Parts: sequence; C-alpha cells; structure tokens
Amino acid sequence: MQTLSWIDWTVLCATLIAIVTYGTLQTRGSKNVKDYLRGGNTSKWWTIGLSVMATQASAITFLSTPGQAFNDGMGFVQFYFGLPIAMVVICMVFIPLYHRLKVYTAYEFLEKRFDLKTRTLAAILFLIQRGLAAGITIFAPAIILSVVLGWDLLTLNIIIGFLVIIYTVSGGTRAVNVTQKHQMVVIFIGMLVAFFLIVDKLPQDITFSKALDIAGASGKMEVLDFSFDLNNRYTFWSGIIGGTFLMLSYFGTDQSQVQRYLSGKSVKEMQLGLIFNGILKVPMQFFILLVGVMVFVFYQFNEAPVNFNPTATEVVLNSEYAEQYKALQEEQHQIFNDKQKIIAAYTNSENPEAANYIAAANLANEELRQEARDLIDKASDSQEIKVESNDKDYVFIHFILNNLPRGLIGLLLAVILSAAMSSTASELNALGSTTTIDLYIRNTGEKTEEQKVKASRWFTFLWGIIAIGVACVANLAENLIQLVNIIGSIFYGNVLGIFLLAFFFKFVKGNAVFIAALITQVLIIALFLLNEFEYINLPFLWLNFVGCTIVIMIACLIQFITPNNKTRHV
Repeated sequence: MQTLSWIDWTVLCATLIAIVTYGTLQTRGSKNVKDYLRGGNTSKWWTIGLSVMATQASAITFLSTPGQAFNDGMGFVQFYFGLPIAMVVICMVFIPLYHRLKVYTAYEFLEKRFDLKTRTLAAILFLIQRGLAAGITIFAPAIILSVVLGWDLLTLNIIIGFLVIIYTVSGGTRAVNVTQKHQMVVIFIGMLVAFFLIVDKLPQDITFSKALDIAGASGKMEVLDFSFDLNNRYTFWSGIIGGTFLMLSYFGTDQSQVQRYLSGKSVKEMQLGLIFNGILKVPMQFFILLVGVMVFVFYQFNEAPVNFNPTATEVVLNSEYAEQYKALQEEQHQIFNDKQKIIAAYTNSENPEAANYIAAANLANEELRQEARDLIDKASDSQEIKVESNDKDYVFIHFILNNLPRGLIGLLLAVILSAAMSSTASELNALGSTTTIDLYIRNTGEKTEEQKVKASRWFTFLWGIIAIGVACVANLAENLIQLVNIIGSIFYGNVLGIFLLAFFFKFVKGNAVFIAALITQVLIIALFLLNEFEYINLPFLWLNFVGCTIVIMIACLIQFITPNNKTRHV
C-alpha cells in the first residue's frame, strides 16, 4: 500500500479546507430561524436537486458500492428502481401540503393532523435511526484514512466529525446546501476520472465491450432479476415494491431530506429539484456500480490480494494460521495464472465454453477468498483483536491507492471525504432542527428568534458529538451501504405508514395511530431479529413494505373498535 505523496496531500487538504471555509464564510450570521433552518427559502431547483443527491450519496456510496459490484455485480442497482416513482408521489402529495402548512419539519404536520404524542413519536423514531446513521457516515471515511495513514479510528472519527460540525453549526441549512453543490462537482469529476483510468489501465487489446463480456462471463452484468426468491436480497420486485416504500419514507418523511427541499423558493422549485434527483440518481448509481465492475475486470489481468483489508492480512500473517494463509495466497496465484490463458482464449474466440471456464475460475477464487476470511476470523479471535475479514469496503480504496497516479489519489480521497461531509452535514442539520422544533420549543413554550437559532446550533453541535460517539463504537457489517439501509428499513416503513394514514385515511384519529405505531415498531424489530437468527426469511428491504402495511392495518382496526376520538383536518 503506497503512502500519499505531497501532491496528494495538497489536493486532499486544499479541497476539504476550501469546502469548509466556503460554507462557513458564505452563510454565517443567520439572524432568524427561517434563515437558519430553511435557508431563507432561497434555493433554486438545481441546488435542491444536488443537495438531495449529496445527502443520500454519502462516503458509503463511493466506498461500498464499487465493492458491492466487485463481489455481486450490477444487481444492486435494482434497489433504486422505486426512487423515480417515489419522487413523483412526493411532488404531487407531500410538497404541496408541507408548503401550504409552512412547516419547518415534516413532523409538525402530524400534530396538525393527529396530536402532539404522534408528532413526538415520529420525531423520536427519526432521531434514533438518523442519529445512528450519522455515526456510520463518519465511520466509513475513517476506515479509509485508517488504512491510508495508519492512524487509529478514534482520532479519525473525531477529526472528520468536527470538520463537519464547524460549518453546519455556523451556517445551518444554507451552509449545507451551498457546500453540497461544490461537493457534488468534486464527486462527479472524481468518479469520471476513476472510470476512464480503470478502462485505460486494461490491456491494449481489451476494449470496453470486451471488458463487459469478461464481466458478463462471471455474472457481473446481470442487472435484472425478476424472480420472487426471498433468498435473493436485490430483485426487480424488491426494488419496485420495497424500494418505493423505502424511498417514499426517506425522501418524504426523513427530515434530513425534507429540510433540503423545504429551503426552495417555491413549490415548483422544490418539485423540479426532486424530479432532477429522480432522473439522475438511478443512472448515477448504475455508473458507480459499473466502476466496481471495471475494477473486477482490472483484477482479472492484475493479481489481487487474497483479502483487500491490509490490517486483516497483517493479523493473520502474524498468527498461528500464517502458513495456511500463505498456502491460500499461492493457490490464488496459480488460479490467476491459469485464468490468463482462459481469458485470452475467450477474448480471441468468444467461445462460450471459455466463458464457463472463466466463471468457474472466478468461483474457485471466491471460495478461496472465503477460506481466507475464515482464517482471518480465527486469527483475530485467537489474538482477541477486532478486525474485519469481509473486505468489500476495501476493494475500491485498494485500487485507488495502488494504481492511480499521484495527485489523482488525493482527488479520489477528496471525493469520498466530500461525500461523507455532505451527507453527515445534512443529517446533523436535520437532527438539530427536529430536536429544536419538535421537542424543545414545542414543549417549553415560545422563544425569541435569537433563542431558536441558538438552540438549533447547540442541538446540532450535540448531535455531532453523539454521531462521533456512535462512529467510535461502530462495527463493520457485511457491507456499510447495507448497514445504513438496514437501519433505515427498521424504522422507515412505520413512519411512512403514519404519514400515509395522515394523507389518505381521514377517518383514522390520533390515538389509533399512536398505539398502532408503537405496536408496529416492536413487531418490525422482532421480525428483523427473527430473520437475523434465521427463524424466518424476510430480507430487510421488505421491512419497509411490511412495516407500512402493518401500521395502517392496525390503526384502521383500532379506529373501528374505538371510533369516538376527534378527527383533525388540515
């Protein structure tokens, strides 16, 4: 693993310092809560669209998604198929209502429609899941720099967290919006450069179309899966059904996203911003996955490590399992050499039989990598060291550090860290807003504008500290991008169901919704745990649909049983 040159350090530090400084200077001195929490309602549609996109596209997206494609291919893009549908529904239903009621948070609407306790419950559910997610978005880039610099994760979590806190606390929503525009420009440039460099580094006789053929031979280009197999986490149906419900909840009820488009100048600007996001997001995710597939093709011609996490490799090579691990390294070297002949035969003749041999060789290599992960787990257990054997999140950073020229390494690291800062800033901004508006001000009485802004800053700072704390105790899941989506899926379906009851089930009243939401949240957590311990088979993406359906059904049932509560109309 090569170290960063002075050029890389210059590019990386200059990019990050410029973003933090710009966001702080351009937006300091908000005098009232409208400016601080809604950016003075001055955002244009392109600012909204890029800000919404940047909020979702965290460092996890650019760290984990290429690794996801490297291991499992393009099928993950199906996860986003429900997003355009969700954008249309939100533009037609959510945005006009939020704008008409002039709310600062999505949960204010729930009190107007139901009651205070329902509003408070939804706000608390948001604070729990988004507080955890904010910690993970700090933790993800800290992993990268721990590999690059050899620094401990605790120090890196604190540094990254405080970088974000500086301009988010200072400038509020407008600071988040104006910095995210520039962060997305850095991200788009960096990923395009990475893609073209990967393709350029392939052998001269391997064109882009041949690279796709090689990837396809190992099943990496299988985009659509129309099966109803629940063992397959990402299918067309889970994306369209589960994905739509997840995206409806995320973009329609999650304050980190709602706050982005509530800053718009008008309903039209808000709607155009979300439509822009809906049109561009799926192609962007497809492209990022394609980068991961090209990294896979690159390592068909360039020998890869048995495990991409250098810390894990170091641990196992300093353990009693070192000789077994070295034997696996030698076996992988032999598979790689044999595969070169097979790939040469395939690219010259496109023989279907050769394609089968490529798939078989890569399958054998993956089985060998699984054996290596098992040895790493045994070595870490024997030494009582916590080390991550699953290396999906290390694939792309390994490629960047070992194969890109000086200067571009700094740019790609800046891309990943910019993404981390943009999404974390949105989350802290929303956490501070929700705590201030839905809990503090609502339950302590009216405050002056100065007191509201001051409270918002302090709560944003507090949530920044909490997020850093979560990052410091976080453990890697199978894949970071999956971990974030799992956390969201446990809570989002329930919250979405509450909002759908508010919009479309006018006969349902506050007490019924509150009780139903409490019961549903317990049931969803129970279903998730039953799936984790393999008592049932229910992939996490379906929890969004199940949670939404359960809370609506229970609320309607309770309302029929106890029909004498007052209904509020908004």
